[in-house]
Amino acid sequence: MKRLAWLGIALWVFLAGCTFSVQRKAAVGATFVPPVGGEGAAVRLTPTPTPLPVLPEVAVRPTAVADCTNSLRFVADETIPDNTVVQPGEALDKRWRVKNAGTCNWDGRYRLRHIAGWAMGAPEEMALFPARAGAEVVVRIVFTAPDAPGNFFSTWQAVDPLGRPFGDPIYIQITVARPKPTATP
Repeated sequence: MKRLAWLGIALWVFLAGCTFSVQRKAAVGATFVPPVGGEGAAVRLTPTPTPLPVLPEVAVRPTAVADCTNSLRFVADETIPDNTVVQPGEALDKRWRVKNAGTCNWDGRYRLRHIAGWAMGAPEEMALFPARAGAEVVVRIVFTAPDAPGNFFSTWQAVDPLGRPFGDPIYIQITVARPKPTATP
């Protein structure tokens, strides 16, 4: 008896996870045909189909579990403040302090993606520093200043494991100085 109950529960769980259609077949009714010709005649029943309405398709799906929320909040520049003057070709170790302001923990599937400006020698996408929800972390990218003088920026955005962007973008903004003239004898 116990085994039969478990089998019934297992079957119910299996069917609950399936998508299925239900259509009823026509029911068979009976029609009375009165005897013809008098006494002793037999009663004859003739089946006639009675159509039943077609039921809509029923899809059974599991209830979705609430997802966490992704958020990145910029806190401060740790190195290289905006508009810092740098030399052409100089290595730039840029660090930002950010907060995981969401409810999702960032793991190795979270990325930091270049979205605007110049990549300045950095890869277009890299791993985002892992961080538990609510934690502050330092994000680091090593850039190389362009060889040409002028103003340059590079903007980056966090993306979740499905590639969806979230949170505050972070950026570096620099001024590359004119090369110093070389002394001629």
